[in-house]
Order: sequence, then structure tokens, then C-alpha cells
Amino acid sequence: MNRADKLRGIYAIVQDGLPGAVTLARAALESGIRIVQYRAKDGIVPSHARELRALTRMHDALLIINDDWTAVPAFDADGVHVGPEDASLARLHDLRRQLHGRLLGFSAATPDEAKAAEGAGADYLGVGSVYATASKDDAGAPIGIAGLRMVAAATAVPVAAIGGISARNLTAVRESGVAMAAVLSALAGADDPHEAAAVLVRTWNAP
Repeated sequence: MNRADKLRGIYAIVQDGLPGAVTLARAALESGIRIVQYRAKDGIVPSHARELRALTRMHDALLIINDDWTAVPAFDADGVHVGPEDASLARLHDLRRQLHGRLLGFSAATPDEAKAAEGAGADYLGVGSVYATASKDDAGAPIGIAGLRMVAAATAVPVAAIGGISARNLTAVRESGVAMAAVLSALAGADDPHEAAAVLVRTWNAP
């Protein structure tokens, strides 16, 4: 199975600065999540990146680095996710070449942005914020399920819905037709991350 074939299901974001990023990733992976994004706003912690790479390999899961594409080959990650503040659309073709076949994710909030990102070489899109979220300061106004459907319909690449997603609203997100649902607080804020991850996976996979 190639990397792009794994772009489906729950997409866990673990963040340095929150308690136990590696421990949280382990709980997510052990509960069936197969995509982990490592977000390190103050710079990659090499030991964390190495541990995350080992864990994701053990579970045949993807490791995506947030923002820092130079860290992707350094830690043999599966790809990078960037936003307009990290790399302009004009730079995506060049960034694609630097990744040597690894995945390139890009953030979009409108149909026009989605079409442009696909045309510039993005392998998948992070679309939102679907609901209000406190985990990303620059998330913008929520686009809701209707907005999510509009953006997802504008592109042929897989879409990861993001922003305020929890077990309570996950079914509506899944029924929008997106390939993935990205979560951070739903795991990081849980009393039992193992159980929280398992509930998310079961809800996503429910008939």
C-alpha cells in the first residue's frame, strides 16, 4: 500500500507543549488510528520525532510533520502539512520536488483555495475550521458542514476535515464525504486517550 492509500479515517494531531505528545500518539495508534501529525510550533524535538517515527512504523501508520518540510527527510517522515502562512501556492510545485514522493498536505477553507492547491500539487487538503476550535489561533470563522461539503466537492484529492471535531459531531463530518477527520483536543483533552481514540475509530467506521 502506498502512502496516499492510507489517507483515510481519523487523523490524530499531537503537539509539543501539550502533555505527553508521544504518549498520546501511542494511545491513538494502539486504538486503531493510522495517521499521526507531529506539530512542534517551537521547533522539532528530535527525540520525539524519532519516537513517533518508530511508533508509526510499528503500526504501519503515516507520520506527517507540520510546517517544517526540512524535517521530513531528516526523520524519514511520510510527508508534511503546510498552510498558506508556511508556503505559498506558488511554492508547492518546488516543495513537491523536494519531498521526493512523500505526501504534501495543504490547508484550504474555500472551493477556490482547494482547486488551486490541488492544481499546485497537494496530495491532500486540510479543510476547516469546520467548528469553532481553541487549538489553533488562526483557524478563522467556522465553515460548518455545508462549507465543508462545498470545499470537498471542489477537489478530487482526499480531504481531512479539521476544527472542533469530536465524537459528538464526527458522524456528520463523515457523512459529508470527506476522507479524514483531524482531531487534537478530542484526544489531548480526554481523561482516557485510548478510549477516546477507540470511540473515534468506531464512530468513523460505523455502518
